[in-house]
Amino acid sequence: MSDPTGTEASLIVKSDPVIHAENIVRVSGTSFYWAMRWLPEMQRKAMYAVYAFCRQVDDVVDGCGTETVKLIALGRWRDEIERLYMGAPSMLTTKSLLCPIDKYGLAKEDFMAVIDGMEMDAGSSVRIADMSELTLYCNRVACAVGRMSTRVFGIPDELGHPLAFSEGLALQLTNILRDVVEDAQRDRLYLPADLLRAHSMTELDDLGAVLKNPQLAQACDILSGVAENHFNNALKFAAQSDTKKVRPAVMMLQVYRRILRRLQSRGWDNLDQPVSLSRLTKLWVAVRYGVM
Repeated sequence: MSDPTGTEASLIVKSDPVIHAENIVRVSGTSFYWAMRWLPEMQRKAMYAVYAFCRQVDDVVDGCGTETVKLIALGRWRDEIERLYMGAPSMLTTKSLLCPIDKYGLAKEDFMAVIDGMEMDAGSSVRIADMSELTLYCNRVACAVGRMSTRVFGIPDELGHPLAFSEGLALQLTNILRDVVEDAQRDRLYLPADLLRAHSMTELDDLGAVLKNPQLAQACDILSGVAENHFNNALKFAAQSDTKKVRPAVMMLQVYRRILRRLQSRGWDNLDQPVSLSRLTKLWVAVRYGVM
């Protein structure tokens, strides 16, 4: 049989679920890509498939459209996950998940939890009442992904689940602290309302006023301390796990902990000043924690 032509090869690539998932991860520019590149092939493909799902449901709520339109789209994803677990997915992304859910025992409940979290973001505005609600949100959008990840890594649930909880909270709280201004531009405020009110911020509908309030820095500092505690707990759980299996989780922890430290060094009075890590720093972390 002759090799496919350029056009045929292109069609094959576009219709290949595994390549489709990897392309979503690669073009996203996420730190996740660096951490997962070091995994063995089957685990790497599984993690790319999980990330591709998360990326696409996140794009639903970050895109244009009314709350109703977004909820309908997320409902379609729920239906698609049901089809996936019946062995008949219809989308490239969910087709890329067929092998991972079978090989690694990924739980349907965790995929549904991610969609639950996206529904919390679907409205025209977001406000979080207290730390309990924020923990619920983080558990859905981050810890659920962590639970899937630790199963792919081969970490037993008795260690994997608490690791996923602490790491998910640590990473998501860091994201929230990094993106306060960007989220406010979308009328989203993830800092707990009770924490802000304790620091004399009572009018939470006016996010411009919240961002200008000098006591916002104290609230951010408290939340960064919560994130720091979760980093410490996650690293303790990681230290109890098989070193080789836990490497990708540790790499993500080290990347995000550096982001949190830079946020703390910058201070909370300069929220407009962006904080990020260079590709060189990410590569150094990948080498340092990916081969030790």
